[in-house]
This record gives sequence, C-alpha cells and structure tokens, in this order.
Amino acid sequence: MSTVKRFEDLEVWKRARILCIKVYEITKTEPFSKDFGLVNQIRNSSGSVMDNIAEGFERNGKKEFSQFLSIAKGSCGEAKSQLYRALDNKYIDKNKFTEIYNLCEEIGKMLNGLINYLKESNYKGIKYKHSELKTEN
Repeated sequence: MSTVKRFEDLEVWKRARILCIKVYEITKTEPFSKDFGLVNQIRNSSGSVMDNIAEGFERNGKKEFSQFLSIAKGSCGEAKSQLYRALDNKYIDKNKFTEIYNLCEEIGKMLNGLINYLKESNYKGIKYKHSELKTEN
C-alpha cells in the first residue's frame, strides 16, 4: 500500500468507477429508465461501491478502511441482485447482464483480496504514524 497515495490509484476503485458508468448507461435506456425505483437502487448500490472504497481510504486507518471495503463488497452484492431484477424484467439482455455481473464478481474478489491484505499487514494507517513515532523514542 506504500505506493498508493490516493484512492484514485487503487485498481479496485478504478474498476468500481467503470461499474458505475456501465450501470448509468443501462439505466438510461428504455424500458429500464421508466422503473424509477430500480434505477435509483442500482445506481446507488454501484455508486456506493466506489464511494465506500474512497471514504475508507480517506479515513487513514487500516481498520476503518477494511470496514468500508466490507461495505463496498456488500454494495457490490446488492448491485448483482438488482441486475437479476433488471434481467428478469427484460430491461437488459443476457449478454449485458453477464458483462456487468462479471465485473461485479471481479470487484468483489479484488475487495476481498484487499481486505485480506490489510488483515495480514502490520501497517495501521497514516493517522497512527505520529503516535507510532512517539512510542519508538
């Protein structure tokens, strides 16, 4: 994580951003665009993935980051479930469903990998750096 300076550097955030773009694209088409409730839900859940990655990163602590990554993973699962609703209502075809579903799967695996990495890491976070220096002296 030492080479990552901003949440925008995280590959998982970049992939989550693509998810959000794809969700907005499909929800602009009819008849999907007319189902205001589902449009709102799937846009919110896909946006929540990238937003929680960013928010957790900006908290500057390993435990908080892990917690927000877990929330992002949950939102990713929520978006997958909503994709099924879109497919079942024939708002999207099987190819588009599979494309976006697979992207969600990829993001979920990346999130899981990052969560596991953080669990194993001794790094506590930027906000603890000053206090770590004090205890070393």
